[in-house]
Amino acid sequence: MRLPAELIPVRARTYRTPSRASRPAIPIGKQVEIKAPLGLPPVPFPEDNPPTAETIRLGRKLFFDPLLSADGKISCSSCHNPKTAFTDPKVISLGIGDKVGTRNSMTLLNAAYHMTQFWDGRAQRFEDQASGPVLNHLEMDHSLVGVERRLTANKEYGRMFAEAFGPGPITWEMVAKSLSSYERTLLSGNSPFDRYQYGGDKKAISAAAIRGLTLFMDNTLDGPNCVSCHRIEENFATFTESRFHNTGVAWQPETKTYSDDGHFTVSTLPKDKGAFKVVTLRNVAITAPYMHNGSIKTLEESVDFYFKGGRPNPLLSGVVPHPGVPNIPKAQQAAARADIVEFLKALTGTMPDEPGVNR
Repeated sequence: MRLPAELIPVRARTYRTPSRASRPAIPIGKQVEIKAPLGLPPVPFPEDNPPTAETIRLGRKLFFDPLLSADGKISCSSCHNPKTAFTDPKVISLGIGDKVGTRNSMTLLNAAYHMTQFWDGRAQRFEDQASGPVLNHLEMDHSLVGVERRLTANKEYGRMFAEAFGPGPITWEMVAKSLSSYERTLLSGNSPFDRYQYGGDKKAISAAAIRGLTLFMDNTLDGPNCVSCHRIEENFATFTESRFHNTGVAWQPETKTYSDDGHFTVSTLPKDKGAFKVVTLRNVAITAPYMHNGSIKTLEESVDFYFKGGRPNPLLSGVVPHPGVPNIPKAQQAAARADIVEFLKALTGTMPDEPGVNR
């Protein structure tokens, strides 16, 4: 399937397996359709990894299996828990041996539409991203060859990999592709907003949420300008985009430095210091805390942060609202912020069905 134009990555990356095995990791099962719920576009996937029932089923098992971690205690679901909208309510997740990570675990819901993965955008596809947590010494602290060996020694996995990719040695590329196919099924749409905006139900959201939507869509220089980064299209809304933005969250005014360089570590462009990926706002009311470091605890605090114009710093993004949002009279500021919060609450959608294949 061809990616929708608005979802084509800025730059391409070729996935290479670390395994010495020459066996191609091509799914052999019949391709299945991952149906997008109301409000979301078709699910993009790479040509070399079409979703199949077998790879999705295998990916789901791997996602919840602590076998991927060195000590056999941490799984992908440890930091992306389906009970908490596939995120972690902790400010920073704990990895192997209760080691504290460096960034907040963002939700995996609708991450299939993200044009890059990780807060700093260092991976293009899910397939590229999968090895990061496994190799990170603060997370799973394992090796890819070690994972291959563990899976090879497991008879059930041997059968499942053969069903998904054919007989032969298990490679990390197969693991990454299976995890990715499962994660692409983690979709959440059909929210009250979707039923209002795309389903024709004009009673699906409250009057306050409708006012909040109007403010959200005000992209004038002196308006809230939310939609500039959190996109709403004619037929769908991903509430994200491809650019990286500096809102000042990482700026340390006392030392005039950034506590986290963000996308700069990938691009090496000075303008990208302190800039991070735009995370989808879908389900934002149930995925606190917010920002790359989990420093903002509530939705109300997050809206207040933007109404104040973010945190001033030399590289502040030009799309951050002007301090005080001049378009809104001071007497109406509190009501406007409350209305935007009500709109954001209307973005909570239905959760994905298990085991992951939406037929």
